[in-house]
Amino acid sequence: MTDLDLSPRPGAAPARQQVLAQARMEARLMLRNGEQLLLAVVIPVIVLIGGVTGADRIGISLEHAAIDVFTPGVLALAVMSTAFTSLAIATGFERRYGVIKRLGSSPLPRSGLLAGKVLALLLVECLQVVVISAVAFALGWDPDPHVFGAVLAIVAGTAAFASLGLFVAGVLRAEATLAAANLIYLLLLAGGAVVLPISAYGAFGDVVRWLPSGALGSAMRASLIDGAVAWRDLGVLLIWTVLGTALTARTFKWE
Repeated sequence: MTDLDLSPRPGAAPARQQVLAQARMEARLMLRNGEQLLLAVVIPVIVLIGGVTGADRIGISLEHAAIDVFTPGVLALAVMSTAFTSLAIATGFERRYGVIKRLGSSPLPRSGLLAGKVLALLLVECLQVVVISAVAFALGWDPDPHVFGAVLAIVAGTAAFASLGLFVAGVLRAEATLAAANLIYLLLLAGGAVVLPISAYGAFGDVVRWLPSGALGSAMRASLIDGAVAWRDLGVLLIWTVLGTALTARTFKWE
């Protein structure tokens, strides 16, 4: 009879399993947090319903039906809510309580930690897309989308806003990150051409088209209204991703 080797074999799990486990944990934490859930789902849905209802009642002049204009904008807003505001706030408080420092001492490498966070963002965004699209369909939305263009816009927008969110969280204290992230979110919501098209901003539209919010909103509208890929807007998001990543790499403090 062959003896079985029951001696312990300590060691880290494969990198892929570590990243997936981190992503699952990050996604659960986001969805269990009431404030994060408010930013991720509730506010975008309220903006969608309020925008469509208000535009129809007030008679706001838009190039397309209100539901066709607001739905891509609200989907872009949802990406911004999760990839920037939620990520910045969560990361800021993780720094404050030493969570990131402890994770840094685990077998999970820093690149794996960041990959897990980004994957968690994409998982939450998939849920947002399902919920917001369901509400939009209930309001009469009937799109003819360019699916590849929409996916590119979501991925590029997530990368751009996540890099900027980590930059904010890495240089400010948790309380300051909370205030700054919410303030920037409100400013971009009101004047960043994310929900409404650039044409609604008049001459100021030449400025906001270069903001990450304006580029993401335009890319989503191009894919879901015009059925096209907005390469220029995707290029703008890529520039913001490179800028945000460079700033984060130079300034991010793990504790």
